[in-house]
Amino acid sequence: MYIPKYTITTQILKDVGIIEAAREVIENAPLVPAYEAKFRDEAKLKAAHFGTALEGNDLTEGEAKLILEREVGSVAEAEAAGIVARERDVQEVINYRNVLDFIGQIPAGGEGFEYTKELLHEIHKLVVERVVPKEEAGVFRLKQVVLKNSVTGEVGFRPPPALEVPFLVDDFLAWLNGSAGRREHPVLRAGITHYALAAIHPYIEGNGRTSRVMATLVLFREGYDIKKFIALEEYFDKHAGEYFGALMEVSNQTFRLEERDLTPWLEVFTRALALELSRIKDLVRELSVDIKMKQRMGRQITLSERQLRMVEYLNSNGEISMAEARGVLPMVSEDTILRDLRYLMQKGVIIKKGSTKAAKYILKK
Repeated sequence: MYIPKYTITTQILKDVGIIEAAREVIENAPLVPAYEAKFRDEAKLKAAHFGTALEGNDLTEGEAKLILEREVGSVAEAEAAGIVARERDVQEVINYRNVLDFIGQIPAGGEGFEYTKELLHEIHKLVVERVVPKEEAGVFRLKQVVLKNSVTGEVGFRPPPALEVPFLVDDFLAWLNGSAGRREHPVLRAGITHYALAAIHPYIEGNGRTSRVMATLVLFREGYDIKKFIALEEYFDKHAGEYFGALMEVSNQTFRLEERDLTPWLEVFTRALALELSRIKDLVRELSVDIKMKQRMGRQITLSERQLRMVEYLNSNGEISMAEARGVLPMVSEDTILRDLRYLMQKGVIIKKGSTKAAKYILKK
């Protein structure tokens, strides 16, 4: 059976901690349905656009947005919408949208669910529909493929022989579905899924997109869908050198898949998820504080990052002292904290109880 090798480094541990903290904030934020829909739509757009751009798709984000917003279902419909582009580029974005819709309908949690070859094939079919010949969609490759540098022509990676593909996929899925695999943290399971499928390269084409979608499915299924606000594809596209470099670094260690140390790749994967969730957490936190303050005060109040953190603390704890404020803002001077508290009092957000250093600040009702 395939058993992945890796080390939990300080960086991985730190990033998983950031992921857990951000997940808690996002999932418990009091967002109105319209905002939630907006975040989900933006995540789907980023996934579809950047997930195909990684593979050389030339559509702009605006063109991809038009395809998603107008629910374009064919190249002809794209042309009618004013999108002038290669048929392949248009179809790839349509396909990515369709496969995201497909995995989004698979229920999270629940005992007895298994990741199967049939599910993998279905995902691949959706990814490459009308892009590759029908006989290659959802069918393991029957010939050797290599990945070459587009500039030098040098072979950068040689996947396993075609004869080994079914057995390697079986071994990987046995680990993913088995007790040993299920003991691993879902974020690491998703990262390992991405790497293993990309390394096995089970299909003639569409392996990168299939690997990323399967990794997303693991997150969605295992409690880390984060309201479907996440899209790692943007990070991977904007840091393509780091992304492909880590995959290649691991893949070129040794010919045998089970002997490779996945640590460099998992550091990149967990960092990407930590940064993406931190970005979303900050947006969600600001919106949720805005909503609470609008409900309380009937108007919008502009807050700095420091003031936002103090109001967030007040929302959770009811009051804050100077000592507690220093704990919330450990790298900020006492004078700056006092200025922020005075600003919040001037705006009618908080009131002060007491006049000594032991004074407390509470949210104004």
